[in-house]
Amino acid sequence: QVQLVESGGGLVQAGGSLRLSCAASGSIFSIAAMSWYRQAPGKQRELVAGMISSSGRTHYSDSAKGRFTISRDNAKKTVYLQMNSLKPEDTAVYYCAADLYYYCSGYLLSGNFGSWGQGTQVTVSS
Repeated sequence: QVQLVESGGGLVQAGGSLRLSCAASGSIFSIAAMSWYRQAPGKQRELVAGMISSSGRTHYSDSAKGRFTISRDNAKKTVYLQMNSLKPEDTAVYYCAADLYYYCSGYLLSGNFGSWGQGTQVTVSS
């Protein structure tokens, strides 16, 4: 029904930059909000950044403020995470999630979807 597919992870040196993308596809009516999470080995998953689609209002974790920027392309149903001044502690698997309205068997439903089974690895070397 709904899929979230990420791209853009990789290996980068400390101080470098990466841009992650997450495209939503499927029987989507509209997307209310999209977010980025990350999970480092041995740590809990944490919210990195989020954006409300209609207003563009954003939220960042303290660790992401000033270095990461979340943006969106509503027409492409895609959210981006520009990560600058990367640090080794940013190393994690990054996931995206979306709160959206979608069609299922003729009904319009709302739900939260995440790319929890996929994710994209970001590794920052010192």
